[in-house]
Amino acid sequence: MANTGKIFAALLLGAAAGAAIGVLFAPDKGSETRKKMAGKASELGDELKVRFNKSKEVVNDIKERSMNKAEEVKNSTQARAN
Repeated sequence: MANTGKIFAALLLGAAAGAAIGVLFAPDKGSETRKKMAGKASELGDELKVRFNKSKEVVNDIKERSMNKAEEVKNSTQARAN
């Protein structure tokens, strides 16, 4: 799972770099280029927030399921001991 995160981060970084290079080489005025770059950075930030929140939900779900399973094992072990 750690490799997946690294791959995803590399893809996002590559996409951001490609977008920045594309904007920099566009034949627009400097002010327009800065506006475009700010817009792209904002979009990227929003996308990262969404993905981070989804990742947090997945981690919390895994944690909750693990805690429930541990409780089941504990109860089962206690029942067998009695």
